[in-house]
Amino acid sequence: MFVGRRTELSLLTRRIDHITRQGTGLAVAVRGRRQVGKSRLVQELCDRSGLPYLYFTAVKGASVTESATQFLSALAESALPNDHSLLPVTPPPGGWGDMLRILAGSLPDRPCIVVLDELPWLTEQDETFDGHLQVVWDRLLSRRPVLLLLLGSDLHMMQRLTAYDRPFYGRADNLVLGPLNLDETATATGLTGSDAIDAHLITGGLPGVLLRWPGGKPADDHIRDECADAASPLFTVPEQSLASAFPNPDVARRVLEAVGGDVRAFTTVAGTAGSRGESVPSGTLSPLLRQLTDEKQILAADQPLSVLSGKPTLYRVADTNLRLYLAAFREVHNLARRGRPEAGYTLYLNRWTSWRGRAVEPLIRDSLEQAAITGSLPWPGTQVVGGWWNRRFDPEIDLVGADRGPVASQIHFCGSLKWLGKPFDAHDLRRLQEGAQQVPGFESGRTGLMAVSRSGTDIAAGAVDIVWGPDDVVAAWRP
Repeated sequence: MFVGRRTELSLLTRRIDHITRQGTGLAVAVRGRRQVGKSRLVQELCDRSGLPYLYFTAVKGASVTESATQFLSALAESALPNDHSLLPVTPPPGGWGDMLRILAGSLPDRPCIVVLDELPWLTEQDETFDGHLQVVWDRLLSRRPVLLLLLGSDLHMMQRLTAYDRPFYGRADNLVLGPLNLDETATATGLTGSDAIDAHLITGGLPGVLLRWPGGKPADDHIRDECADAASPLFTVPEQSLASAFPNPDVARRVLEAVGGDVRAFTTVAGTAGSRGESVPSGTLSPLLRQLTDEKQILAADQPLSVLSGKPTLYRVADTNLRLYLAAFREVHNLARRGRPEAGYTLYLNRWTSWRGRAVEPLIRDSLEQAAITGSLPWPGTQVVGGWWNRRFDPEIDLVGADRGPVASQIHFCGSLKWLGKPFDAHDLRRLQEGAQQVPGFESGRTGLMAVSRSGTDIAAGAVDIVWGPDDVVAAWRP
């Protein structure tokens, strides 16, 4: 079953409508991490459109000649060419430049789709590939009713493809494909409320992991079964992602693993990721963290949200599936390989509750932002939801809603998140009230208070402005 992606399919379908009306081509660069569903989305588009299409997937490490041969074979097997007999038997000696011209010459007169998947591997094989693509696009392909889809998992390289100093600049729209949202995960797994949230945290919303989730099965039951399967996507997908992004055990890998172990602040990351008893120097760590957050987008950086700039910045692994792998599933996987599934499941249970309590925070904040967009919160000026802390981390306010971030002009609400087995009670309320007073920009009587609890509340009615439970978190994502 194909789940979700309504927005993305609509965007791509509108481009098909455009090339049908205008008779000219459009290009879209689709990027997203592995297992996020790029290929599945594009295949669904091809199937639904009913148009002739070519789907070519590059092979890492292949030579230009090998790739051109595979491309020519895929072209000959597709429904694109007007006359298959006119295609050459072997690829031309000119490499990708001539091969792309053959593609342009074989396109039908009616609308069609051409997909080049794993594009970064083509640019690895031939540094002039995007130059050839630009020339053929400008002179030939853009004049035909073709939707050219360029797919890639190397986020930085795909960004570079359409950067201002590259040949294909200004010629392709950019579509960033993220994981499935929480409501889509709930639909894919057949779960509701806190069970759906657990499934989303465990899988990261990745279709490649969700495919194996039996409909309606709670997380603990599913994990117990998967602990006996060393080939489960729960383990292999993050393992492959880690190996692809960090093939060598260098400093960047150590930094990622430190953050994955819930080491969040700059100084503690430097100490944990160091070697031979020495911390990673600031001059090395600062650019590494920028690379991991901005280029690879494998880390996320959170700053305190208030009307004043604050420190310290806290880092986390952006994908919760990879985050859980580094925190627990890697060791669970090792136990599964050794034929000890019971020990693996016990290890998971021992770490799951505390890990979930921290990992759910960004998801709740995103859900509140989503609710603010749809007008479901009583604070219409809310645009950004984050948290607040000082250098002592005393207090830490889980939820802060503001008009902008990280430095706001107005704080609209402060909130507490309790995701354990006990309800939000009077003690939690008192801590929230006292802690919120220290948030720069909080005004008693004007700034709202809210509680988000997995197990309900045990406070007087009206003590806070809003109480959210798991069903409210999931509902925030429904269209």
